[in-house]
Amino acid sequence: MPIRHCIVHLIEKKPDGTPAVLHARDSELAESQAIENMLADLNESYNAKQGKAWGFFHAESGAHPFSGWLKEYLDGGKDFAAFSRIAVEHLQKLMEESNLSVGGHVLFAHYQQGMTDYLAIALLHHSEGVAVNAELDVTPSRHLDLSTLHLAARINVSEWQNNKQSKQYISFIKGKNGKKVSEYFRDFIGCQEGVDGPGETRTLLKAFSDFVESEDLPEESAREKTKTLVEYATSQNKMGEPMGLEELSGLIDEERPRAFYDHIRNKDYGLSPEIPADKRTLNQFRRFTGRAEGLSISFEAHLLGDKIEYDEEAGTLIIKGLPTQLTDQLKRR
Repeated sequence: MPIRHCIVHLIEKKPDGTPAVLHARDSELAESQAIENMLADLNESYNAKQGKAWGFFHAESGAHPFSGWLKEYLDGGKDFAAFSRIAVEHLQKLMEESNLSVGGHVLFAHYQQGMTDYLAIALLHHSEGVAVNAELDVTPSRHLDLSTLHLAARINVSEWQNNKQSKQYISFIKGKNGKKVSEYFRDFIGCQEGVDGPGETRTLLKAFSDFVESEDLPEESAREKTKTLVEYATSQNKMGEPMGLEELSGLIDEERPRAFYDHIRNKDYGLSPEIPADKRTLNQFRRFTGRAEGLSISFEAHLLGDKIEYDEEAGTLIIKGLPTQLTDQLKRR
């Protein structure tokens, strides 16, 4: 993961309403193993976060100046330190206006992963702990707590520059500390939500279920394809990358690599070519299937306890909300 530029500033702000104080670093950080380790840990923590959203820049304006500063830096009009300085000053101003944040260390990192350039921005805090020194004494120790990220964003710089139609080149943590907290950080980036990750993931899983049903696949084959989908989505999620529908289709059926993709397009599910996998939605997706003596049953795990009730002692399933196609057949019978 080559790191092009990296810098850290400090905004001191207490929750008592006193003005925020900026301690800005003048020059970017020199390359070191410690910085590489920090950024690797930050990425791992960020990718594992649930509740992220995806979007794109607002048009550059006085209210949303960040994209203009970023473009100026990428075009060579500003160096990285100057770009981060003007950006963190803007963040300081928004912190004071919102009166919601307690400040922290603000990290800006421009790095490359594979052939893609990213810009990561995160508000980091310290955690108090203990350590054992060379004299074997137990001493207080402070370290950056990368496991509890609340305010962070990642911009796919390459996609922003090369795909003007994209609406998902920015991801950011929506946060659990209240809507206003994540909104002020989103406004700092100048980002608007463009893709509903959980909604698109649910639609993809619905399309997959319809595909499996329409293909009338053997139980074992359906189970294998479900496993392939979940493993691919989980892998992409861990890397912080979206799922590509064409790539997924090829993995699901190597002999007919476009079968699932064509099913999605022909049925017009309205899915984007690339979908950010939502981890929580994926965790709910698992199919229970079984066949015996002319009976075939298959349903998603999240329906259990809702539309489907299982009585273990009686060995029965109660199904509510039968599909219209099935009820029509039963009525005709």
